[in-house]
Amino acid sequence: MNAPSERDTGIGASVLRKEDYRFITGSGRYTDDVQVPGQTYAYFLRSPYPHATIRAIDKSAAMAAPGVVAVLTGEDLAADKVGGVPCGWLITDVNGEPMKEPAHPALAQGKVRHVGDQVALVIADTYLHARDAAEMVQVDYEPLPAVVDARDALKPGAPLLHDAAPDNKCYTWSIGDKAAVEQAFAGAHHVTRIELTNNRLVPNAIEPRAALAHYSRADDSYTLYVANQNPHVERLLLTAFVLGLPEHKMRVVAPDVGGGFGSKIFLYAEDVALAWASKKINRPVKWTAERSESFLSDAHGRDHATVAEMAVDENGKFLAMRVHTVANLGAYLSTFATSIPTILYATLLAGQYSTPHIYAEVDGVFTNTTPVDAYRGAGRPEAAYVVERLVSAVAREMKIDDAELRRRNFITSFPYQTPVALQYDIGDFHACLDGAMEMADVAGFPARREEAKQRGKLRGLGYSTYIEACGLAPSNIAGSLGARAGLYEVGEIRVHPTGSVTVFTGSHSHGQGHETTFAQIVSSRLGIPFDQVDIVHGDTGRVPFGMGTYGSRSLAVGGSAIIKALDKIEAKGKQIAAHLLEASAADIEFSDGKFSIAGTDRSIPFAQVALAAYVPHNYPLDKLEPGLNETAFYDPTNFTYPAGAHICEVEVDPDTGVVEVVAMTAVDDFGKVINPMIVEGQVHGGLAQGIGQALLENCVYDRESGQLLTGSYMDYAMPRAGDLPSFRVGNRVTPCTHNPLGAKGCGEAGAIGSPPAVINAVIDALSPLGVTHLDMPASPERVWMAIRSAQAGTQQAAGQAA
Repeated sequence: MNAPSERDTGIGASVLRKEDYRFITGSGRYTDDVQVPGQTYAYFLRSPYPHATIRAIDKSAAMAAPGVVAVLTGEDLAADKVGGVPCGWLITDVNGEPMKEPAHPALAQGKVRHVGDQVALVIADTYLHARDAAEMVQVDYEPLPAVVDARDALKPGAPLLHDAAPDNKCYTWSIGDKAAVEQAFAGAHHVTRIELTNNRLVPNAIEPRAALAHYSRADDSYTLYVANQNPHVERLLLTAFVLGLPEHKMRVVAPDVGGGFGSKIFLYAEDVALAWASKKINRPVKWTAERSESFLSDAHGRDHATVAEMAVDENGKFLAMRVHTVANLGAYLSTFATSIPTILYATLLAGQYSTPHIYAEVDGVFTNTTPVDAYRGAGRPEAAYVVERLVSAVAREMKIDDAELRRRNFITSFPYQTPVALQYDIGDFHACLDGAMEMADVAGFPARREEAKQRGKLRGLGYSTYIEACGLAPSNIAGSLGARAGLYEVGEIRVHPTGSVTVFTGSHSHGQGHETTFAQIVSSRLGIPFDQVDIVHGDTGRVPFGMGTYGSRSLAVGGSAIIKALDKIEAKGKQIAAHLLEASAADIEFSDGKFSIAGTDRSIPFAQVALAAYVPHNYPLDKLEPGLNETAFYDPTNFTYPAGAHICEVEVDPDTGVVEVVAMTAVDDFGKVINPMIVEGQVHGGLAQGIGQALLENCVYDRESGQLLTGSYMDYAMPRAGDLPSFRVGNRVTPCTHNPLGAKGCGEAGAIGSPPAVINAVIDALSPLGVTHLDMPASPERVWMAIRSAQAGTQQAAGQAA
């Protein structure tokens, strides 16, 4: 088969993904596929209690079980002076003090603090032997009172998790001008107030977490194969902050990874325990989570309780916004847990609107639940949900059309400095909303609502005009806000003698299609065939130090690093071409894969320049080194700001409470798009997850026992194809002004914009019955109860009037 032409594979083309062949044919290599000689298998014994003191652990019977190599506990970990799992972001309390940062041992020491907490590590020659032996470990627990709701954890007399946090509070953090907000509220024509719960979610990637740690006594080094989104950060945290090793003694390899959604960004306790254990027994140790373990131990998402208020004038212009959020952090601080409900949430509360004054206050709280951290969108969905639910509530109370109220308050002049720290560089919010309304046929909605009414159904239309900050950056600002790492990215371009190229990127692909989009960028720039570009990622032994993939940063940050490296390749190539063409480098131009002397027809192809770089006959070695390899780092000057308008149309059966999403429209602005097909796929996936949160998914703990009630797919409702409509997807383009690609990021937008659109649509459908509020998920039971409650209130009011 002939290779596609550059025109068919360059920037802007919907190129089929390079990586899909190996996935479709079962040739992918995931962590669980990795086998090394002499490997053992691990099983983690986990706490059945949400909160308990460990009086004693008897592992003698387990040690005598068939095939058992070792049984290790927190005492063994402490004896070897292994550090706790660190948090990667320091938040400063409103009182000026640093946040409370309790220890997080990789194996419990003295106490367990959530169901699923790691108590012992059993290692055996087979997985089944390890699992069977774990049942023989006898743990003497003294159960303690537990608290799973963050609001309950703040009440006087609540069970205390950590001595370091005597009130269960990690921090109280705020942003904005409180005095200005209070003044605006005092003079407002109207104030809308809502209380919201952003439901806790379990990530549920197709591939569960897995790791294989291999210690080599020959050179005192480690190799860790792990399903992870940022191998270099994993290595840095594991070596420098936990094991006390030089970084070069640890190689972290993240092979094919079957989905992450944020849950595989972090350094987990299991990774620490496995790496430590591999040296202790001097054999490789492998662990792959069972799905039930994933429910208990993968970092959960969301879990906010919020009170939000908007002050408006008589024309519906927003004057000020006031927000208070209680954020559940779980039992311990996960890697980026502290930044999600603060830096990545409250700074987005301006949304797309020119609200002059905003003040937000956030309480981060410890509870006896699985740690909470980044999940697709990471703070941005929580912010969009608050803003868009609040705006629709204002519209309803002021009797102003939803779309019209948004238009009256849109930001129209850029750059725009928000009152909550961020500066938006560019956007066209009217264009996205207009495009979405046309695509969704909003004009025809009244007729569809009437038709549904004739069938006994309630039809509703919901809006969400969201904005997000992604392409996490810049390092100096992030550092001043508490980040304990840089947020740059690296790209290395290695041009081979025949002109083919290998790209080494610090970004990591776990479904995003980097092997395709990055190759498109290089192919377009160098004018070489698409199939002559290979992308390497996910191996700290091969790739320069980079920061991985999360926060929709791969293209905007990782792609920009590649562009900067390509700039260096072109500059050196011009010098070589100038020598070969006997011209001045200043007169050399490069385009369409050829170096040419400006104003002439004399040129040489890129491949000839590449060969000359490695075969330097008659080559100015006194001026240029051989080879054509270049590395560049890119540290953005600002976030990128994707934005869009999502419109959802639902139909509700008032007799059963069942909600059907009959139409979902998304018009987004992602800046310059490299591969439209991949972008559309990302939007579809995000919409599915957002609809899942809005209607189905809900991680629930029993408030009395502290047990996880939704610990399997029997109880945790994941969206299926039948729950989703065919999506209508469009785009508008305002190129990012501060990165060389003009790109903004697209991976999280669907999950950010869709939940408020869905719930606003449900409330719009139910509003004729008197329902004005509903929390996610809008399950049939909740919807049915809301209808009955509203009807009962109406009947009671009617009785009182009579």
